[in-house]
Amino acid sequence: MDPLDAISPVDGRYRKVTEPLSKYFSERGLMSYRIRTEGEYLIALSEHPEVETRQFSQGEIISVRDLYNLPIEQARIIKAIETQGHGDIKRTNHDVKAVEYYMKMMLKETSLSDSLEWIHFALTSDDINNIAYALALSDGIGTVVLPVLEDLVETLDELAHKYKDIPMLARTHGQAASPSTVGKEYKVFSARLQRQVEKLKSRKISTKLNGATGNYDAHVAAYPNIDWLEFTEIFIESLNRRRKILQLEPNYITTQIEPHDTYAELYDNLKRINNIVVDFDQDMWRYISDAWIKQKIIEGEVGSSTMPHKVNPIDFENSEANLEISIVLSEFFSRILPRSRLQRHLSDSSIIRNFGVALSHGLIGYKSALRGLGKTDINKYEINKALDENPEVISEAIQTILRRENIDAPYEKLKELTRGRKVTMDDFRAFIDELEISDKIKEELRAITPQNYIGLASQLATL
Repeated sequence: MDPLDAISPVDGRYRKVTEPLSKYFSERGLMSYRIRTEGEYLIALSEHPEVETRQFSQGEIISVRDLYNLPIEQARIIKAIETQGHGDIKRTNHDVKAVEYYMKMMLKETSLSDSLEWIHFALTSDDINNIAYALALSDGIGTVVLPVLEDLVETLDELAHKYKDIPMLARTHGQAASPSTVGKEYKVFSARLQRQVEKLKSRKISTKLNGATGNYDAHVAAYPNIDWLEFTEIFIESLNRRRKILQLEPNYITTQIEPHDTYAELYDNLKRINNIVVDFDQDMWRYISDAWIKQKIIEGEVGSSTMPHKVNPIDFENSEANLEISIVLSEFFSRILPRSRLQRHLSDSSIIRNFGVALSHGLIGYKSALRGLGKTDINKYEINKALDENPEVISEAIQTILRRENIDAPYEKLKELTRGRKVTMDDFRAFIDELEISDKIKEELRAITPQNYIGLASQLATL
């Protein structure tokens, strides 16, 4: 399909950005993870001394694992088995059963032809699906999403260090407030993101391997003496080899499906990350609007179809829009997925197929924010001008020092001088001159300016 024919911008307009995720969250990607789960389970059965399948040779294990690499032509065969039938295999109208039949078809001409009925032994579809999706989330987030997030955190941290000493006017309630530094305000976002990224990396995804209603009924019927809880633990842990983040963990207490609570926790985590980046995008938009941050001119770019002068903050706007879509989907997942009527109903199957869509919009948002940062620089003149135009912000410092000196009602005196009025530094000097305090304290007060009233902001920017 030509990207220009795609209904979703994820697979159309933004295909170059999101394509790395298709390996993990496309239909073919899901098929591949299902085959991997079925294959590793088959190998685990063959290695168990009490299961009556024979032990596979190393070459046979390789033959099973060769199936995990699924060319598009082979994926089409699985789809054909599901939707119309293939060769002597009748249509299943069931995607997991189609994978089982495909594996049997591929192995029936090998030395494993005597072991085909051990594929999908005692399992239900969600035993395969829940593990397949857990692997896809672990690999997709770990390989594609996290590196971009870490790049965003690192970029913000570098800017925090670079601009740690550049004073800027702060705004609370949209009004002039005690100054900060440009670097410290970048640091706020890098620190917030870093905290959530670390939580994301340490998160675990629950998985099940306990059959049709979660009780190992078929397993125990066939092999009552096997410790199936131990088998599950060992099997799930084997899937974590070389997996440092978003590891899988066994959940023994389930219905037919794994309850999806850890999916909800994962997407709540991603929602928090996305909200932080949206918050950053909106602040950048305002700083650009105020001309405190300037955008680099890119040769050949057009800002407006009618206004030639425009250089719009389109990267931050694009980031905000895509992240909002990801947030909505993430909220939907965390609200709906933990519910399942009685022991099973199927709506979660359709919903989970959109995991990659939410991650794709997030990825677009992170990359757009990074692209926007790469095209910006600070405008020291406008930043300093805003400080000069709002000298009233030093009133906090003056009244605080006067409190220290036990002067009567200093807050009220500064309020009368400044609230709702336009004041100048000369007004402050006149106010200080009239105070009944020592010359030393007066000099201390006169030395305060909007540019140097920044507290520990420079230090905080480098923590």
